[in-house]
Amino acid sequence: MRVVRMTAFGGPEVLVPGEAPDPDPDAGQVVVRVAYANITFVETQYRRGPFGPFQVEPPLVPGNGVGGVVTRVGTKVDPGLIGERVVASLTGSGGYAEQVAVDAAALLRVPDGVGLDDAVAVLADGRTALLVLDSAGVGEGERVLVEAAGGGVGSLLVQLARAKGATVVAAAGEGRKRELAADLGAEVTVDYRDDRWIEDVRRRTGGVDVVFDAVGGAVGRAAFDLLGPGGRFVPYGAAGGVFTEVPAELADERGISVVSWSPGEPSRLRDYARQALTEVAQGRLRPVIGQRFPLERAADAHALIESRQALGKTLLDAR
Repeated sequence: MRVVRMTAFGGPEVLVPGEAPDPDPDAGQVVVRVAYANITFVETQYRRGPFGPFQVEPPLVPGNGVGGVVTRVGTKVDPGLIGERVVASLTGSGGYAEQVAVDAAALLRVPDGVGLDDAVAVLADGRTALLVLDSAGVGEGERVLVEAAGGGVGSLLVQLARAKGATVVAAAGEGRKRELAADLGAEVTVDYRDDRWIEDVRRRTGGVDVVFDAVGGAVGRAAFDLLGPGGRFVPYGAAGGVFTEVPAELADERGISVVSWSPGEPSRLRDYARQALTEVAQGRLRPVIGQRFPLERAADAHALIESRQALGKTLLDAR
C-alpha cells in the first residue's frame, strides 16, 4: 500500500512517499481502506522537532485521524462492520496511508448524508471546538473572540459560538479568512497582523467576555487584555510557536479565569467527535474544507499550512 513517511525532523521535504505492507487486523481490530486523512497544525509542529506533549521519533508514518470503509475484521469483531463508512482516531501515527489497522472500539460510524470528507474534517477539529466551547461556558449575549477564525477549529468555533447566541469577533491574518468568518456568522472581523487590532476590537465591542486563544505568543497576550472582570481566557493552541504566558497573579488581580481544559478519557473525546458528526448531519455545523491534496503530496499540504495560506481544513485524499 502507499504511505507517506516522516523520515526525519525538518521541513516538509522530510515527508516522503513510499510503500508498506498491507496491515493485518489483530484481535479486536479492523482494517479501514482510507479515503481521507486528517492533517492538524500540530502535525506540522512536531514534524519540525519534538513539540510539547507530542514526542515522536522518526522514521514513522504520521497522521492521527482517518475516514474510510471497513474492509476486513480481526477475531472478536462483528463481521457486519465490513462495508461500514467510519472515521477513527489512531494512536498518534499511521494515518498517512491507504489502509490502517485500528481498534474496532475506536470507530465512529459516519451518519447517513454526511460525506466521508466532512466527517474527517470534524473528527479532530470538531471535538476540540466543542470541548473548549463547553470549558468556557459561553452564554447568550456574550462577546467571544476567536483567534485563527479562518482555520479548521476556528471556523467551527465561530459557528458554535453564534449558535449559543454570542456576538463573535473573528481574528484572522488574511482577507479570505476574515470573509469566511463573516460568512459563518462573525459580526466583527479584524486582522491580528495590524498593530491597531486590539484598539479596533475595543472600539467596536467595548471588550470581550471570552477569548479562544489558538495563536499564542504576542497575539494571545494582546487578546487577554480585551477581557474584563468575569472574563475567560481559553488557550488551546500555539500556532505562533509558543503558548501564551499569563501570570496567575495578573489574572487574579483582574478577575479573569484562565480556563484549563483537558481531553480526559478517550471515551470523552469520542463523545465530542460523535456530537460533532451529529451537528453536521443535522445541518447545524458546516466544516470548511479549503484544500485537498493527493496522499503523495503530503509535503505540499504541510507547506501550505505553514505558509498561513490554508483556508479551513486541509485533507489528504488517499483514494
